[in-house]
Amino acid sequence: MHNTYKVGVDKAFEFDLTDQDISEINSIKNSDTSYHILYDNKSYHAEIAQSDFTSKKYSIKVNNTTYQVSIANNLDIRIAEMGFSVGSSKQINAIKAPMPGLLLDIQVKVGQEVNEDDPLLILEAMKMENLILSPRNGVIKAISATKGDAVDKGQLLIEFE
Repeated sequence: MHNTYKVGVDKAFEFDLTDQDISEINSIKNSDTSYHILYDNKSYHAEIAQSDFTSKKYSIKVNNTTYQVSIANNLDIRIAEMGFSVGSSKQINAIKAPMPGLLLDIQVKVGQEVNEDDPLLILEAMKMENLILSPRNGVIKAISATKGDAVDKGQLLIEFE
């Protein structure tokens, strides 16, 4: 399986790169943060000015112009498609079905306090049981489905207060 990366530049451009694309870049590492790159017979000096590995956001200086770059790998892309994202757990007020499936179990009740990563429900999809965990600490406000329901992707399942 090949890794694919979504690379966003200044929130204006987005590129899909594979491991092979990256291996074919003609570059020389000058230091831990500095590179010399040849592309289309042109020379570029690139430097990582700032990096936040956790959020995968970087400031890259190319020939004295700074660009804001974000990188998402296969897992980041899949998590975003499911409606979750790293670092935004405090803002999530509802759990929606990440895929169509059968609701096998609901492990919480309305009014129950839950902590981040507590199990909320089990969704069977494509013959696999998927345990859906709480993205944050909170109190269950409403449960919009019942055990045994067939649910569609994006269907509201649980709301937080």
